Amino acid sequence: FSEGVSFDGSSIAGFMNVEESDLVLWPDPDTATVLPWRPTEGRVIRMYCNITLPNGKPFEGNCRGYLQSVIKRARAMGLTCNVGCECEFYLFETDENGNPTRIPLDMGGYFDIPPLDKGENIRREVCLTLEQMGIRPEGSHHEEGPSQNEIDFRYSDPLSAADNAVTFCAVVRTIAARNGLCADFSPKPLPNFAGSGLHINMSVRGEVGGFDPMPYVIAGVLDKIYDMTAFLNPCEASYARLGSFKAPRYITWSSENRSQLIRIPAAEGEFRRAELRSADPMANPYIAFALLIHAGLDGIKGRLNLPEPADINLYTAPQSVVDSYRRLPASLTEAAAAAAKSEFIAKHLPEAVAQAYFRH
Repeated sequence: FSEGVSFDGSSIAGFMNVEESDLVLWPDPDTATVLPWRPTEGRVIRMYCNITLPNGKPFEGNCRGYLQSVIKRARAMGLTCNVGCECEFYLFETDENGNPTRIPLDMGGYFDIPPLDKGENIRREVCLTLEQMGIRPEGSHHEEGPSQNEIDFRYSDPLSAADNAVTFCAVVRTIAARNGLCADFSPKPLPNFAGSGLHINMSVRGEVGGFDPMPYVIAGVLDKIYDMTAFLNPCEASYARLGSFKAPRYITWSSENRSQLIRIPAAEGEFRRAELRSADPMANPYIAFALLIHAGLDGIKGRLNLPEPADINLYTAPQSVVDSYRRLPASLTEAAAAAAKSEFIAKHLPEAVAQAYFRH
């Protein structure tokens, strides 16, 4: 805690080069939690860390630190941000050597129960493990695809939400492996079935000039979503998911409508929020949340007007109608090109992070 822990930054893609490789970890004791699946004797705890250069200066490629800086920007504007995630994943069988296959654990569908749903006990074990680690799941269920699952989290501050999302993936993979299965978070593991999304629910609260900030937040995200898609959907398979099985393709919003990019759920009071439906589980949550908050704050600062809602089913509407809306990038190449020339990305994303993405 007083001297940090040095490590080789050149061994992590996008961090450092061999000539200047040293970085220093500084554990965050507020994130300390026991790993419940480890032995009760010689127990193991886990902490998240911040990263600096050897001279003590913050490491620009530290995505966790980047999100912390964005939260400070919101606080300086008198605003409080909250984020909640809905994360989907598949469970596949493994072969005799323990290697993952593409054989689903079950052939159940949306909201199915046992015996069609064979993942119920896995989800239950995941949720109980998360509770032991101080993370509160709100619910879990079988999703549309065969052996596709979803576990949802109660909202929290953006940094805790990002930490919890990373912890969640580690817990799911660990529990699945303990049960002889493989957890898959890729956006489109089965070509003819639903892809897996990371639905991000965001709210911004605070009286700024006596107006409700949320319409401006949504307008800001809609305005910049094309520029940031490479970071919300960071692999080529991401774009096979978009536009099918309730994954959005067009830059639109509406209330309750699951064919939209941004959906406003039927919720009031503290649960009032905007749900972004395009991101997938391969996204780095620290970068994703930070860019979304920046876009929302820019929307507030610029008093951006919220476009009219698209109160139609975009999957069944005539092509002439849907073509009137802007669309998301159709490929990772298009998304990366948009990010590379974006003034928004250049202004708000640390250059070290952007260059690491563009190189890889």
